[in-house]
Amino acid sequence: MARRWQLALGVNVLLGIPAVVPIWLLWYLASNWPLAALGLTEREPTENDGVLPWFLVAGPVVLVFGLLWWLANRPLRRGTTLSPARYWVLSVLATLLPTLVLIVISEV
Repeated sequence: MARRWQLALGVNVLLGIPAVVPIWLLWYLASNWPLAALGLTEREPTENDGVLPWFLVAGPVVLVFGLLWWLANRPLRRGTTLSPARYWVLSVLATLLPTLVLIVISEV
């Protein structure tokens, strides 16, 4: 197994590429319902189907990705010398990296 954190970083950056889709789905859901209800974002005016279709679409996508991410990281975690807290923070941040790069590029 991997004894170094670099392998975990690489695997999670690669997992972050398909993670763009579930992250976007979660943001879209949050920005149209709870955040819009709090006045933090504006709701999409044509989004009038309610929340149930989004749970039926986004739910399985997010669930499958979360399961794959966890199954990939569990054996990697056991093989590193990092503490559990540091490992999971590294994994989450590395997975978010491709999405953050896309956000920065789209703003330029």
